[in-house]
Amino acid sequence: MKFRKRAKKTQEIDIGPLIDMIFILLIFFVVSTTFNKDMNLELERPDASSATMASTKAIRIFIDRNGDTYVDEQPVKIWMLQSRVRDLLSVSEGKNVLVVADKLIPAERLIEVVDQCKLGGAISVGVATEQS
Repeated sequence: MKFRKRAKKTQEIDIGPLIDMIFILLIFFVVSTTFNKDMNLELERPDASSATMASTKAIRIFIDRNGDTYVDEQPVKIWMLQSRVRDLLSVSEGKNVLVVADKLIPAERLIEVVDQCKLGGAISVGVATEQS
């Protein structure tokens, strides 16, 4: 009697759909993650008892102790701020701006920055504070 050897069937796992799912999950986590947008400036924010959490989608403008203004970590002159805000708001989802300023800057400088943001098209301009 002759026995035939059975050919071993190799079973393969199709990992194509698995790779697709991994990329979909990766894209989901990258899109849904919020990133910290604060600059590394040493600022003492003013205290306010009515402080609330700011939107993470707001455009942030920083004013340091010397009165220098920064947008996207780049120094900006006050006369350029309005056009810079207008450009950023055109590609932004919301029309919100958050001014992060040191508590030692003159009120005149803060008002000037807020005014330029409003003229640039911002609907809401907030000032970052510490909750007391």
